[in-house]
Amino acid sequence: MRIYFDHAASTPCDPRVVEAMMPYFTNDFGNGDSQHSFGRDTAKAIADARATIAKLINCQPNELYFTASGTESDNWALKGAAFARKNRGNHIIISAIEHHAVLVSAEWLAKQGFKVTLLKPDETGIINVSELEKHIDDQTILVSIMHANNEVGTIQPIKELSKVAHDHGALFHTDCVQSVPYMHIDVKDIGADMITFSAHKFYGPKGVGALYIRNGLKIDKLVSGGGQERSQRGGTSNTPAIVGMAKALEIANEQMEQNNAHIAKLRDHFVDRVLAEIPYVRFNGNRDHRVPSVANFSFEFVEGEGILMLMDLAGVAVSSGSACSSGSLDPSHVLLAMGVPIEVSHGSIRFSFGKNNTMEEVDYAVDKLKDTIARLRQMSPLFNVKTGGTYNV
Repeated sequence: MRIYFDHAASTPCDPRVVEAMMPYFTNDFGNGDSQHSFGRDTAKAIADARATIAKLINCQPNELYFTASGTESDNWALKGAAFARKNRGNHIIISAIEHHAVLVSAEWLAKQGFKVTLLKPDETGIINVSELEKHIDDQTILVSIMHANNEVGTIQPIKELSKVAHDHGALFHTDCVQSVPYMHIDVKDIGADMITFSAHKFYGPKGVGALYIRNGLKIDKLVSGGGQERSQRGGTSNTPAIVGMAKALEIANEQMEQNNAHIAKLRDHFVDRVLAEIPYVRFNGNRDHRVPSVANFSFEFVEGEGILMLMDLAGVAVSSGSACSSGSLDPSHVLLAMGVPIEVSHGSIRFSFGKNNTMEEVDYAVDKLKDTIARLRQMSPLFNVKTGGTYNV
């Protein structure tokens, strides 16, 4: 049995999405910027996809710009807005639990002379409005806070945070990459000036993202060299992926309620069993304000990397809550910001469920997880000291 519980990292491409994309790999292969019929056919497909997505998120088609990824969109939003408004101020505010696409962009901007403030969340991962109000000032030109966190799934009070930013004359950007599969995104309702999307998080293809930029807002370019995307983002349009992104978002919105109910049922059963059957475990995140797919736990006295590897050997794909899987021994910046002790955060794992998972897979995974934790704790000197070597599952 092979089970995939890492949907926050990437989702499988829906077969209907693949079907919609296929013609643009073969017969309809023209460059959308070419003036002949092949190009015009492709340009129409891109325009139709843009219009479809714009309608689904309640924006104008000319407010939507296609990119190669959510990471590119985040980079563009932060760097483009910062340099476009540097004559007004040099202060940027982000949360301490952002995706690295935002964190590293902010670090780079700090090296260019901008002042960057990181807002701390509460212990459940919520960025409180009062925290933003405490740090924003008349030099603040941009606030960027993600809609739903990729590690713990916590959903932020994004409309209220956006209002605070605008009340102080700052722009507001939000990364909606993790919330799009589970929430109907209405850009007018959110009130953000810029919003990031990525198709492979909602059963679309990899290699395509989008950035919503409110009409009237001008930001500096990130990628130059061509006249694509109304001369704002150079590079040949990835027609199959753009078409696939539109189809995937269409399906996600149509099936959202039933998918959310199914996924939340799996997650809740998983969480209940883990908390009831495995001792010395900590649930990370907010139980009320969260996407339905994510469950993040810290297992004391063991390392997340060991859990990940043994679960993979058992046929279950999960994600380490720390950066161990990428070759770093540093614990998760998200969990540390939430106040999880460093020694506990090292034993963190994220489970993220999808629309095609089953309850049978959930129960199998919990059984294997119990065996894995027991095996690792038997080798843990700290655990032996804690229990006197008497622990058994």
